[in-house]
Order: sequence, then C-alpha cells, then structure tokens
Amino acid sequence: MHAKPVIPFDFFDPLVEFGTGALNGTMELTGGFGFGMLVRHGISNTFSFETGISQIRRGYAWQLVNDTNGFAADDRIRYIGYEIPVTGLVFVRLGERSYMNASLGASLDMYPSDAVREVVDARAFMSRSGWAQFGLNGNLGFEYRTERSGIIYLGATYHRAFGDMAQATLTWFSPRTGLPSNISTPLAGSYLTLDLRYLFHEDPNRERVRKNK
Repeated sequence: MHAKPVIPFDFFDPLVEFGTGALNGTMELTGGFGFGMLVRHGISNTFSFETGISQIRRGYAWQLVNDTNGFAADDRIRYIGYEIPVTGLVFVRLGERSYMNASLGASLDMYPSDAVREVVDARAFMSRSGWAQFGLNGNLGFEYRTERSGIIYLGATYHRAFGDMAQATLTWFSPRTGLPSNISTPLAGSYLTLDLRYLFHEDPNRERVRKNK
C-alpha cells in the first residue's frame, strides 16, 4: 500500500494564466493526495516489476477577474482520477538491508467525471478530455527491507500525461442580464509526489515450497 501527497513546484508550472479582453483568470495546482495498493514481482535481486491501482486527488485554486466592472472571484476545486501503473524497477544495494531504486513505466489514467464549483456570478468547470489516457511515471527512492516485517519505502515520483487531462472553463455571469462570458485553458495534470510505501513481507521460499508439493 502507498500514500503520496502532491507537491506543487514552480519548475513544473503549477500556475496557468489565461484570458481574453477584460476577463482574466488563473488555475493553480495547490496540492493533492494519492493512495492505493501496489503489487511487486521480483525478477532478481536488482530488478522488479510493480503494478497496482491508486486514486489521485488534485486540488486547484482558481481566480476570475473582470477589469471593466471590478468583479473578482476565487475558490477551490478538486479533480479526482485513478491510475493503473506498470513500472520496472532497478535496485542498487547500499547496505545489508537498504537499497536505492529508480523506476520508469507507463500508467493508464482514468477520470470518472467532470468537476464544477460555483460562487456568486462565477463558475469553474473542469471537463475531462477523455475518460482514459496514458501517462509516464518516473521514480527515485530508497527502501529498507526488514527481515520479516516487510519493506519501508520513501521516494518521489513525477507523473506526466501524454495529453491534456482536462479543459478548465471559468465563467462570469452578468448581474444585469445573466448572460455568461467564458474563458478556457487546457490542463496537463502533471504532478510531483512524495511517496510513502509499505510492502508486506513475503517468504521467498513460499513459491518454491508450492512447486515441490
């Protein structure tokens, strides 16, 4: 099992600014959280495969400004997705039970629904680009393999989708006429996480015993 808080870094462009005419807005990735289950299959002492399923919740802060009448609104919106990664891991032994590893692989990203958030005279709407798309995972971390209590892991993962995750639309509603004015921008959905993992202990001789029986 694993947990991974999302860390917004300026290097990965968490802030998107967009607008047209007097209407301007921003969408900023402010953080998030992911959790799920992983299964690791060891090929050798230095190479393994991992797969599993996890939920990732991205949090965005949005702001909408109309320069002609002094209107300004801001709020937060959450976007939920699911990921099924398949990665290959390479290990470097650092000590008797400590290892450093690097991994690279692909992920199937799935988005079950759109997201909407409304305030007075304004609305934020995130429409998914598709219900599923592929992404790339890169990871670097360290783990400690206990004798019989499992594996404790600490690392970082960068996730990048092969296409835009969603289209963000900010809408201003005129107080006099109620007519909407929209501005839109694509969102890539890339993120960096701090990974905390625990893998249950498995007796390496179990499979051998089964075959002998």
